[in-house]
Amino acid sequence: MASRVITPSGRGFLLLDSHPAGCERTVRDLAATVPRLSAPAPGRRPVALIIGSSAGYGLAMTVAGLARYGITGLGICLEKAPGRRTGTAGWYRAAATAALASSLGSDFTFLNADAFGDEAKDQAAAILTARYGRVDYLVYSVAAPRRTDPDTGITHTSVLKPLGRAVTMRTLGFSSDGEPALAEAAIEPATADEEAATTAVMGGADWQRWVTALAARGLLAPEFRTVALTYIGSELTAPIYREGTIGAAKMDLEATAGAITKSLDGAGQAWTCVNGAAVTQASTHIPGIALYVSLLRAVLGDAFQPPAEQAVQLWDQIIGIAPLDTDSSGRIRLDRWELDPAVQAEVTRRWHAATPETIATLADTGWFRSQFRSLHGFDVPGIDYALPVEADIRWPGDKSPV
Repeated sequence: MASRVITPSGRGFLLLDSHPAGCERTVRDLAATVPRLSAPAPGRRPVALIIGSSAGYGLAMTVAGLARYGITGLGICLEKAPGRRTGTAGWYRAAATAALASSLGSDFTFLNADAFGDEAKDQAAAILTARYGRVDYLVYSVAAPRRTDPDTGITHTSVLKPLGRAVTMRTLGFSSDGEPALAEAAIEPATADEEAATTAVMGGADWQRWVTALAARGLLAPEFRTVALTYIGSELTAPIYREGTIGAAKMDLEATAGAITKSLDGAGQAWTCVNGAAVTQASTHIPGIALYVSLLRAVLGDAFQPPAEQAVQLWDQIIGIAPLDTDSSGRIRLDRWELDPAVQAEVTRRWHAATPETIATLADTGWFRSQFRSLHGFDVPGIDYALPVEADIRWPGDKSPV
């Protein structure tokens, strides 16, 4: 693909192209926010396997692990290569993260594969065996619309629906010129089959399968630790999230942590980590989340904790230089800033007070829109979008002829 000017096109929260330079700058800027350790531990670098490493909290965990702890290892993600259109944003972020790792003196590579499949587990095991050895840390951060069960061959499709009753959610959208628009979405309840399918996709089955696959190949290090990322959120979004199909899946994920810990029989530990709200490619598709996060940002301002800041906290806790902050269910909690009662009371007030005329003053809609566009490499400070850019970027490690 020849160099060309790339501009955002699409509808709603779906952009059809990504900007390579913007995605690369996003990774570098994220790394710059990570505080370095004054004296990194000598000896063998920690080996990490990060599943879902090219976006959202998985990307933040990858970059924070590289910049703060010098991790080595493997990131797994499923991205689309450049062709008639640009590559996906995650394609360019993976390339940029691999370059970052090299600049930091770390050997970290990426596998472009469906993490749900057993083939990906075989490929990952082969790479780990040949290049890195046993895994110290496994981070599981996967959000996907469907999963094919390797045992049955059945493809399950997840849905974002309430359970038990229909709900109406307030939503935030944007016009073509960026003006915020309030609306309401009426959502019918999920069937039992839809709830089960969502749990099959977004629950803990695949996380446990990864740990089992690595253990069977002797690829778990002594004192192996693994964490899967989850979310609870506000009572405002609970009808579609925590009390809906995705919430049922997350509860299954959380229960799986105990099952994994038991299976490790004292040779490791598994947790779920409850992260705070963020603008991610997955979260923008959930009704009500865009409005809620925009209001939350307006209430908190710079006290809103971005994924990189939370990723540093999580690494520090699972590596052991900071105490674990767990709740009564054993979940690591990084969302206390979001769920502070005073914060939630003000967000709730604004949620109910918002009208088409007042939404721009009650919510930080401009911030949200720029954050969303930056997921695709647009609205990133320091990038001249009038300049042509090369979109045909190689996948990390690809040495095939152009």
